[in-house]
Amino acid sequence: MKSGKAVGPDDIPVEVWKCLGEAAVEFLTRLFNMVLESEKMPEEWRRSELVPIFKIKGDVQSCSNYRGIKLMSHTMKLWERVVEARLRKVVEICEQQYGFMPRKSTTDAIFALRILMENYRDGQRELHCVFVDLEKAYDRVPREELWYCMRKSGVAEKYVRVLQDMYEKSWTVVRYAVGQTEEFKVEVGLHQGSALSPFLFAMVMDQLSEEVRQESPCTMMFADDIVICSESREQVEENLERWRFALERRGMKVSRSKTEYIFVNEREGSGTVRLQGEEVKKVQEFKYLGSTVESEEKR
Repeated sequence: MKSGKAVGPDDIPVEVWKCLGEAAVEFLTRLFNMVLESEKMPEEWRRSELVPIFKIKGDVQSCSNYRGIKLMSHTMKLWERVVEARLRKVVEICEQQYGFMPRKSTTDAIFALRILMENYRDGQRELHCVFVDLEKAYDRVPREELWYCMRKSGVAEKYVRVLQDMYEKSWTVVRYAVGQTEEFKVEVGLHQGSALSPFLFAMVMDQLSEEVRQESPCTMMFADDIVICSESREQVEENLERWRFALERRGMKVSRSKTEYIFVNEREGSGTVRLQGEEVKKVQEFKYLGSTVESEEKR
């Protein structure tokens, strides 16, 4: 873990464990073994502080334009890293998932999409790409779906119980400019700011999309950023509906207003893509993982 990070409610910075060296390793090993054996974590780890961060777009007074980041115990985050390492040994994630996977990065995902679009441009063939936006993706993951996906992925029941305890009786406060709110219980979604949440989300997405990926093979994912590609408008529209159904029936939500559509080598009268009767916004360029991709190559 990197140094200089904001501390959680226990006020223990990660630098403490780094400075203690071997003594810290021995102590944490004993502590983590006790947590694993008992399947119960310290009560202090259940508390967090939620800091709203503005997304730098939209109305600053709208709550929907803020992302909540939880400040959690760094000691708990170290425990989460241990659990994550164990889960990665048994859980297989599909090749279409680029987010938080070993030897994959945003650069790989951007490069793959750009090469695909360039090949279709060079061959003067149509390529339809829909960039799917999920509303409050981490916050919408139902806890029961998480346990189901863990079991379906082959995770041992002991680790399912460890995760269930980790999410049980979680309390937080919202910190703002002049103070903080009263403490309240968190009963839905994955923990924002958790070291384990990115992998858990990738696992959930892998399981929820297992069937639809077989019918829509030309799809890329980077965590909750989904790109659906096809050679025809009808096919990409059909695949978009498959993805919507697969995700929304399990608690996720596709944003109608933020999902967008790009058409490479567009012809006149090509029509539009619709999602449940609502037209998907067609754009000439889209910022994908921080890099702008365009429907037509600029000369």
